[in-house]
Amino acid sequence: MNVKDIANIRKQFKLDNHLLQVKDIFNVYIRKESSEIFYQECHPFPMLDREQQELFMLNFKKVLTGQLDVKLFELKFQAEAEAHSKDILYEAIQNDDVESWKSQMLLLVEKMVKDIQYEKDIVITFIRGEYYKPTKRTNEETEEHANDSVYTHPFILCSINRTEQPKKSLLFDFVELEFKANVVVDSIINLTSPMSGFLFPCFTENYTDINHILYSTGKANQPDYHIIEDVLNAEPVMTAQDDKAVFEEIVKEVVGEEVESSTLSNVYEEINRMMEEEEEQDIPKLDYKDVEQVLKASGVEDVNPEKVEMAFQKVIDDEKYELKATSLVPKSIKIQTKVANISISPQDLKYVKQVTVSGKRCILIEVDEDAVIEGFKLIPETLLS
Repeated sequence: MNVKDIANIRKQFKLDNHLLQVKDIFNVYIRKESSEIFYQECHPFPMLDREQQELFMLNFKKVLTGQLDVKLFELKFQAEAEAHSKDILYEAIQNDDVESWKSQMLLLVEKMVKDIQYEKDIVITFIRGEYYKPTKRTNEETEEHANDSVYTHPFILCSINRTEQPKKSLLFDFVELEFKANVVVDSIINLTSPMSGFLFPCFTENYTDINHILYSTGKANQPDYHIIEDVLNAEPVMTAQDDKAVFEEIVKEVVGEEVESSTLSNVYEEINRMMEEEEEQDIPKLDYKDVEQVLKASGVEDVNPEKVEMAFQKVIDDEKYELKATSLVPKSIKIQTKVANISISPQDLKYVKQVTVSGKRCILIEVDEDAVIEGFKLIPETLLS
């Protein structure tokens, strides 16, 4: 699934929407002490009161919110696994019987709590429904509406949420005319910040892909590998942060620890250029040959395919690994010194240089306008090194 595919289904999670129907909801409460099911209940989603429906809809949208390879990951199922989750999910999505669906979801719950203890009680929520996508746009000339013909995609979505204990508070009783301590023993389910979740199957344009599952993590660049590998039986993933760190180490292996700011600026510009040229591709990827081209085009000397291939092998132990281009260019670059921390955009890095003035190292930033500090314009100074 690309960004557009995810955005399309996420925006459908709202009440009274004919393009998405949630049929059933199944909640399972897990106690942290025993990691066992304390309570479970299943209802037709339309039977919930409207306030509950709204809370859950917001929760489901949260599961599908985030940047790809940072909080959302399209996972490929492992080729083989005992009691494979792909088979469980596929069977569940094919079966209309509610009890059978619940039984399949409980198999996933067993995997989630096996050999693990959560810090707090958790609530695991499953829903099943159908997502409808128009086959074509509305034609005003023929008065044919886009929704007259739709693709129908059955799906299962899971959200894992922690519970929290309410804080004690003081209240005023208007009947008894006295102050009282308000002690609430009921757990609050945190639906605003899901710990984890997933959507099965994946949807690419108008096609259903049962070989992949969309996984959601609650913390950026911190996927839960217990959920990924042991629960979902999917292959491990590299986060955007991992890809960026690997790329930096590969570049260091090729060009060394020291580099001019103009060279780094050229590298980021070249990667951006490659992404623009391949904008029709969902996620442009760079293998060792592409990295070699990037470095050569950026002005790095003594670069060849063999040298970059060996760097890939040394850093990630896989010379055939492909780096996602979208993960390699930072949103902002931080320059850290004892005197000051500076943050600039990658495209402005070319205006920054490290120079020596009177025997002292200085950071030189080229600007077109007067610098203003605390409302005062700085007087230009001419320095001779």
